[in-house]
Amino acid sequence: MNNRSVLIGIDGLGGSGKTTYALNLKRELQNAIVIHLDDFIHTREVRYNDQFKEWYCYYYLQWRYDYLIEKLLEPVRNGLAVHDTIELYDKPTDSYRMQTFDIPVGTTVIVEGVFLQRPELRAYFDKVIYLETDRETRMIRALDRDGYIGSSEDIIRHYEQRYFPAEDIYVEQCNPLVLADVVENEVKG
Repeated sequence: MNNRSVLIGIDGLGGSGKTTYALNLKRELQNAIVIHLDDFIHTREVRYNDQFKEWYCYYYLQWRYDYLIEKLLEPVRNGLAVHDTIELYDKPTDSYRMQTFDIPVGTTVIVEGVFLQRPELRAYFDKVIYLETDRETRMIRALDRDGYIGSSEDIIRHYEQRYFPAEDIYVEQCNPLVLADVVENEVKG
């Protein structure tokens, strides 16, 4: 497989430790890069659409899957190098910034993010590692990490209305524990 790049997905629900796991894996591998799915989201205007429930917006309107597939996943999966300037979401400005990617053939590309085993994405990955972490642990991590949302009560409400219901749909529809090549149960970092 060293004549083409390898795509590894680090999947898991919010607060499961995906970023930490991906960065640790990158350190263990030679010639690896990490791509964050959160860099491929729509602006607030799209992903917070008042016509739909919050969980629906998160599950169906949040992600720029087509753009991620076109710019990175499809070329890498087809054995091509990627030399391109790509739009990445910039949270502070709710806009996009340009970043140049140089991914030579033979690179291990680690993509970390939620919902990576949805039908739109799963086939692009050579391997998917799913991080299974209980909801209580994930909520503790969210309270510690997601202060940008607001108070603890705001964070809890946001997770209960937006993230948890969307994650429940994902687990029900996609069965990520079964689809994953590897399941990890404890991520520390």
